Amino acid sequence: MSSSWHAMASHPYDQNLDKTAANHLPLTPLSIVARSAAVYPDTVAVIHGNSRLTYAEYFSRSRQLASALAQRYIAKGDTVSVMLSNTPPMLEAHVGVPMTGAVLHSLNTRLDAAIIAFQLDHANSKVLIYDREFAPVIKEALTLAKVEPLLIDYDDPEFPQENERLSYLDYEEFVSAGDPEFAWRMPDDEWDAISLNYTSGTTGNPKGVVYHHRGAALMCYANTIATGMQRHPVYLWTLPMFHCNGWCFPWSVATVGGTHVCLRWVRAKAMYDAIVDHKVTHLCGAPIVMSVLLNATPEERREITHTVAFSHAAAPPPEAVLARMQEAGFALTHLYGLTETYGPAVLNEWRDVWDDLPKDQNVTKRARQGVRYTALEDLTVMDPTTMIPVPADGETLGEVMFRGNIVMKGYLKNPKATDEAFAGGWFHSGDLGVMHPDGYIQLKDRSKDIIISGGENISSIEVEDVLYKHPAVAHCAVVAKPDEKWGETPCAFVELKPGAESTGEALIAHCQEHLARYKVPRHVVFTEIPKTSTGKIQKFKLRELAEDV
Repeated sequence: MSSSWHAMASHPYDQNLDKTAANHLPLTPLSIVARSAAVYPDTVAVIHGNSRLTYAEYFSRSRQLASALAQRYIAKGDTVSVMLSNTPPMLEAHVGVPMTGAVLHSLNTRLDAAIIAFQLDHANSKVLIYDREFAPVIKEALTLAKVEPLLIDYDDPEFPQENERLSYLDYEEFVSAGDPEFAWRMPDDEWDAISLNYTSGTTGNPKGVVYHHRGAALMCYANTIATGMQRHPVYLWTLPMFHCNGWCFPWSVATVGGTHVCLRWVRAKAMYDAIVDHKVTHLCGAPIVMSVLLNATPEERREITHTVAFSHAAAPPPEAVLARMQEAGFALTHLYGLTETYGPAVLNEWRDVWDDLPKDQNVTKRARQGVRYTALEDLTVMDPTTMIPVPADGETLGEVMFRGNIVMKGYLKNPKATDEAFAGGWFHSGDLGVMHPDGYIQLKDRSKDIIISGGENISSIEVEDVLYKHPAVAHCAVVAKPDEKWGETPCAFVELKPGAESTGEALIAHCQEHLARYKVPRHVVFTEIPKTSTGKIQKFKLRELAEDV
């Protein structure tokens, strides 16, 4: 009776201590960027070639973009799609679009027309801002899409394009028509959607991952802690901003008044020049970025005399690559996450005592994915059937699962997939791993058969579906082949129909007609596909074979 009475009674900490406009506002990265514009108005926020934007100018232009969109009746619940390289408009879109209450949808610039059309339709895009470099594929996609978004083309003054204009609206003219003092809106609720990112599905069309303002704001703080960012860092954009919203770094860099150095293409000379000329302190990317830096010619390379923090994700690079990067002056941090976790949610938090370990043990430690981000509430490895944590023995396999405020809202218009992903109150990553005795996780396999090439996800089933459309193919399976440059590349094993003939070149050409270039297999092996007694393809055997192809 006593406990019941206490449950019903109101205690002093609940009396006259309500949430008000004075003490409770939605978390959003917009207020973080607004603060930097007020505190660091004259600090350079964006560098792109010969152009510079201070924080005051960057924030003002973002408000102009928001105003111009609002004049076109873009508001809460609308989707604004962009297909842009790592250029100033991409940074402005990350602020200006959510200022209207709308949702930012960033298209992967390597996608083929059919997938672009699917995403535009699924997102019901009202506006599409695109770089003229991508005009041909955008033109084709719009012939396939049902939606007819307002088209705005961007002509990069640093890299002018000869491609045709698809729109009468130029980005600079569109922005200049907006009000730099536009009364931008805070989200009504921090749970409101801020962005939409599509992830490669293992079957069918990609799923639309929805982020909220709360998660994006928390990532601003978590990213700066994880990467050791101090005040006024200089961040080089080697990571595509279309990928998980650039791991939320378009917003995170503003937290500490940092400078964004735009990089349109990941090229060795451009990276070395930017690092040296602008004194770059931080960059992120997949192992492919390391390969480009390390394999630079003497003419492209420049001496780096300061330490550069490099946060890398995907599979751990080979030992030799790690050693060469450290010798070149890069301080490495291994991260892990998924599109559904706003990008990095796990980091290999390095302990100083590990520096004194023998080399083989040191490398073993570096191969682990690590522990949860400060903004993630829980991380574990469980048996997905029983939902019981596996023993922390570094050997027992289970599924890596996440729980916390930097887990997506869910999949857009896909309640079934959302429910499956959140079954049992945890986000199921689909990645198989182990838990070590010290609480660090390590991935061992990918249950979804996703190939990560250059940091981009490739669905093996999508590639297989295309191969099966070739008249000579009876059976096929696509697996990841380790690659020093790209991390992994697709390798196709093909069994031809009786009497049929084909060549590897012919099948690769067939794939090039139906897939984005980075999804096309680099190798084709003709062999009998190993199967179980029930006819299931044994991909684990093929992965072993792929290593020797």
